[in-house]
Amino acid sequence: MDKVFGMISLGCDKNRVDGERLLGEVKRHGCPISSDLSEVQVLIVNTCAFLNAAREESLSAILEGNGYRTKGRLEKIVVTGCLPEKFISELYPALTEGDVFLGVKDAEELFPALERSYREGRINAVGTGSGERTERFVTTMPHLKYLKIADGCFNHCTYCLIPKIRGRYVSYPMEELVREAEGLGETDELVLVAQDTTRYGEDRGENQLVELLRRLSRLSNIAHLRLLYCYPEVITDRLIAEIRDNPKIIKYLDIPLQHSEDRILKLMGRRTTKAEILALLQKLRREIPSIALRTTFIAGFPSETEEEHEALLAFLEEAQFENCGFFAYSREPETAAYRLPGQIHWATKRRRVNALYKKQAEISAAKLATRVGETLEVVCDGIDYEKGCFVGRAYFQAYEIDGAVYFTSPRADEGGRYHVRIERADTYDLYGTAEEIEPPVPGRSQP
Repeated sequence: MDKVFGMISLGCDKNRVDGERLLGEVKRHGCPISSDLSEVQVLIVNTCAFLNAAREESLSAILEGNGYRTKGRLEKIVVTGCLPEKFISELYPALTEGDVFLGVKDAEELFPALERSYREGRINAVGTGSGERTERFVTTMPHLKYLKIADGCFNHCTYCLIPKIRGRYVSYPMEELVREAEGLGETDELVLVAQDTTRYGEDRGENQLVELLRRLSRLSNIAHLRLLYCYPEVITDRLIAEIRDNPKIIKYLDIPLQHSEDRILKLMGRRTTKAEILALLQKLRREIPSIALRTTFIAGFPSETEEEHEALLAFLEEAQFENCGFFAYSREPETAAYRLPGQIHWATKRRRVNALYKKQAEISAAKLATRVGETLEVVCDGIDYEKGCFVGRAYFQAYEIDGAVYFTSPRADEGGRYHVRIERADTYDLYGTAEEIEPPVPGRSQP
């Protein structure tokens, strides 16, 4: 098939990895990939369906892409990812803009389905794949790559559709993950992701996350490891010790908490209490004093009272996270929370989200202000042409979800690490100047 391919990938970094496997199939078949949609003949739209807003964004991307049939060279649209995996009965045959529909485990069916579509017309191939983890075409910066270590989830939080989209938790074999990481080439930062990274191996009878971290740390091509999506009840003393003692693991944890108040946590189907969360945060900071902690919270969960909202605001002040994300509760059909009494008006949810962001902005700004005058090690992610300087991240900033460090320097290479003296801070970002010294050796820097 001699066609030019392009991709629009939406949603989380886990979905990005799935998209990279589809692009890997494109490269394996020798087809070019273009970011110029006017040149693309086959457009892959890798969708997200986690929330209603994500589904609307996915449908908008498909409709927008369809416009290139008249203003470009577009011949086929492949709709893939979570949206067709869960909602194919609503999409096919109704969504006439899509020519091929694939699910989340159908990467190897991309070309067979496309060939059929060119012969026969629109094709529903959702669920026809074996789930084989095909080769990836990496779309991130060369120095930063993701490693998806598992798929699915068996936490069954009452607000979440993921188990109905992705199925039960499945850990990928450790040997395959090690080979995949080794095959990614020289990588300054390898980010481990899954719906719940901390449960790696439990579906096979034993939690093996620490062993996986040790195996990955032995690879000479990997300089640093970052952990995202670590559920609080599975952050064990053994894992804390590994993060503390392993020089390759960045002292940073993303711990999705969703709320602070016990009644709401129970309604959400979460397995921790406020006291247990606070004890965990205290232990992490005692064992790893420099650790950076980020989390996410849901505002306006069914029956959440004003008092519980105020308690969550107070919890932010007490917990002092480096960064937080906040989301208004989305009422999703087929979830247990959909049927809960006390559904909250969207205006109230929006007000509560805004209040939470305002409180966290004050906390983040105060924390960053203490960095002024310090010299931080910063990995360079490139150039910000609007600001006219380089942009990068310190260890407490994960790519695309936290703030950044903007710095001036006579020169800086993408992926290089530099000592930057911080001169100014705002709510989420830092600003400074790289010191004229040799950049630090990758893999040796730790706060």
